Amino acid sequence: MAEIIQKDGTWVFDGDALRLTPGRDRNVSPLRSALGELVVPLRALAGVSFEQGKRSGRLGLRLRDGACPLLRATGGRLAEPHDPYRLVVEPDRHGVAEYLVDEVRDALLLDQVPTGPVDAPLLPGPSVPLSVSAGDGTASFDGERVHLEWNWKTEEAKAAAGPRTLPVGEITAVEWRPAAGLDNGHLRFTVRGASARTPAKYDPNAVELWGFKKDPLMALVAAAVQARLPHPAAGPGHAVPPAPGAVPLPLPGPGPGPGPAAGDDHDTLLRRLRELGELHRDGVLTDEEFARAKQAVLQRM
Repeated sequence: MAEIIQKDGTWVFDGDALRLTPGRDRNVSPLRSALGELVVPLRALAGVSFEQGKRSGRLGLRLRDGACPLLRATGGRLAEPHDPYRLVVEPDRHGVAEYLVDEVRDALLLDQVPTGPVDAPLLPGPSVPLSVSAGDGTASFDGERVHLEWNWKTEEAKAAAGPRTLPVGEITAVEWRPAAGLDNGHLRFTVRGASARTPAKYDPNAVELWGFKKDPLMALVAAAVQARLPHPAAGPGHAVPPAPGAVPLPLPGPGPGPGPAAGDDHDTLLRRLRELGELHRDGVLTDEEFARAKQAVLQRM
């Protein structure tokens, strides 16, 4: 057995799997803390590395392509502090880290573990149910349905359609992308029948992210959903069929809203109607959602 204990976390290798436990230090990423302990089977590994630095070293795992739902959903965009497969190693433990790397590499050679992609996930997604609030909304997932709810910062043309409920059977892809520079990020669900690529600010199937502390936690929702989608490397026989009659309809919303709000002039409301019309034509909004959102805007005119 090989073990290394650091403020950043603890890695233990027993010959068959690596057990990765996040540290309790206040500098540990909230995403890693929320994800909790991970058990990575040896057959999921494509490699292991250790890099020495002036102040600290870095242990790193390279997983086989397709083995981890979190890595698939985030597309390699997780920054190092949030990556559960990285560990900061203090200078006085470099020798221990090198010993762990040697043990894992020897086991990979002995078991002749291939390094190529897999056709099924080898790690589970995060535990459900879970709910995360960030950016312009809240994303919740109970294992069968995604629920999206908007806050006061949401673009009104998007919020007017009300909350969204997306059955897993209607979701064809999920993507988490962090904010970078002047570009906002998003948690986006691609839904069957909605082919348009609308900016997350207006997309009722996406939460827009602005680069704040809780943004990485949205990757947990993405990973939990990704774990329940058909694996892209699996054959047609492994595809998960959509639920009979399932359609992504919004949850029932409140009754008629208040009268015209201060600052809502006629031209602004007309612009919002045009935006709704474009979303409807692009297939992002269903007929029912468009009618409901349109009525909400007309009530303010």
